[in-house]
Amino acid sequence: MTIEEQVTKARAYCEEQGARFTLLREKVYALLLSKEGAIGAYELLDQLKETENSAKPATVYRTLDFLLEFGLVHRVESSNAFVACHHFGCSHPVQFLICDECGDVQEIQSAGLKETLDKQAATRGFRVSRQTIEAHGVCAMCQQH
Repeated sequence: MTIEEQVTKARAYCEEQGARFTLLREKVYALLLSKEGAIGAYELLDQLKETENSAKPATVYRTLDFLLEFGLVHRVESSNAFVACHHFGCSHPVQFLICDECGDVQEIQSAGLKETLDKQAATRGFRVSRQTIEAHGVCAMCQQH
């Protein structure tokens, strides 16, 4: 799916939810979609300023908050950076494979991981409200070099 198609899908999803997918939100989401790895808020701001001279840090953070709320992006906790989600609209646990060499971030779905975590938490009287698991290492491309 192209970036344009993904943005169109995101706009339709937001409208179905009764939220406005503004031009600024669209631009930030498209920037995230164009990245191979995660990107920090200030790097996003620098790229956004190329087309939006008046963009400020607060603008980017509000936009990221919106995109997070609607599941269009995920926060990579270990680097306080953001990555686009390509299969929004469903509540899903997040697992990332993060390359420490090139910064590539791959979102994966590990069968049974959420259930195992929930079961172990329940035995301790704990209820998991959200879960992000990050595995750091070296991707296949970097291993070849």
